[in-house]
Amino acid sequence: MHFSIPETEVRSGDNGSTYVAYNIHVNGVLHCRVRYSQLLGLHEQIKKEYGSNVVPAFPPKKIFTLTPAEVEQRREQLEKYMQAVRQHPLLGASDLFNSFLRKAQQETQQIPTEEAALDVCLCSGPKLTVHILTSDQTEDVLEAVATKLDLPDDLVGYFSLFLVHEGVDGSLTFVRKLQEFELPYVSITSLQSSEFHIVLRKSYWDMAYDHDVMDNRVGLNLLYAQTVSDIERGWILVNKDQQRQLKSLQEKGSKKEFIHLAQTLKYYGYIKFDPCITDFPEKGCQVIVSAGNNELNFHVKLPNEQMKEGSFKVTRMRCWRVTSSQVPVTNGTTNPCGSTKCDVKLELAFEYLMSKDRLQWVTITSQQAIMMSICLQSMVDELMVKKSGGSIKKVLKKRHHESVHRSDSQQALKSPPLLESPDANREQIVKLSTKLNSVSLRGISTSNSANDISGNDFHGNYAFEGIGDDDL
Repeated sequence: MHFSIPETEVRSGDNGSTYVAYNIHVNGVLHCRVRYSQLLGLHEQIKKEYGSNVVPAFPPKKIFTLTPAEVEQRREQLEKYMQAVRQHPLLGASDLFNSFLRKAQQETQQIPTEEAALDVCLCSGPKLTVHILTSDQTEDVLEAVATKLDLPDDLVGYFSLFLVHEGVDGSLTFVRKLQEFELPYVSITSLQSSEFHIVLRKSYWDMAYDHDVMDNRVGLNLLYAQTVSDIERGWILVNKDQQRQLKSLQEKGSKKEFIHLAQTLKYYGYIKFDPCITDFPEKGCQVIVSAGNNELNFHVKLPNEQMKEGSFKVTRMRCWRVTSSQVPVTNGTTNPCGSTKCDVKLELAFEYLMSKDRLQWVTITSQQAIMMSICLQSMVDELMVKKSGGSIKKVLKKRHHESVHRSDSQQALKSPPLLESPDANREQIVKLSTKLNSVSLRGISTSNSANDISGNDFHGNYAFEGIGDDDL
């Protein structure tokens, strides 16, 4: 997740005095407002729990009232501090850090702890209403949803809650997976828009794990509903013959057979993102990115209107990063972001092995850059578990167990925090095999329909058996 403190506010305290509030944003959206003293208190707690040698540097106290220049300097220092803590594999996953953010979020939005009803959408369309506390964290809400669905405990970890935006045409934009540092009720309520929903969806990529889910009646129904929804939205490509077969299986109520057929289709299990911009193969190209099958798939529209498709395998990405910048909203002025309204520009950049000896950076400019990064990280996590001979089922069960029975000193089995900026100590490096061939793009006629593209598949050249012990 991308943490930033892009702005400060002068606010009034309970006794009438004023203070500077630092607005912490996550993915460009306000998460909470905190005072310097609150962050200092968090720093002291972290230092006491984990030791001074682990905690990043914290901006010192000042005796006198800060000047505007000093406030700006402290804002920058606090932003770097929050990013460093979040990026740290131990501190960023600690309950100490996450509980601070949850409490600050609730205080900022001024939502008291009380019982409330929360709607969670299933992929098939209907909403499931769960009764929770407004202060319940993501794991608590997921547990409540699973209980109401009668989903067994050992399958809860196969699913996650996602924040999505529904367009007027019914299209879905995945904003992010709900995180351990936020309160779902507060997050959805603070948006103050009926266009945002919380959706339950599977959280793994390897279709081999579908078998675990399908062995249970509830799990089968959830996976079936998601597959039907993805086909209806055009995320999974289906030709006319395949459509007839699927319809026949649907009419028979053959859900397992329906899923087994869908698994053979192009883009099964992928998440499709909104149209955005890339610099590959040329700068300024429009692209539709999909994530799945351990890759990012590109449908690129070149400046000459030609369409091309290609895939970038996560196993050939040396590293990636997400960066943000403040972009002034066009209003006829050239004022800096400090004195006018700004938008946040997000970019995902990854360094890719194009050929045996050639690495190249590829950049995607998209408001869903964080979600893309989350997808890449979770793919790497699955590959690492598989490579080590472990079972994702055991990891997910243990992760779920620890989320219910956590302690302040826990080291949860969760994905390490994602990169907010280049950092030699935190880069998620995937070492690459020199046996791999280069990525290529193949042309697709602009007259091809979605149903026709499935017959003209692009296939990457990566083979898993080509990776040695040190390649991941």
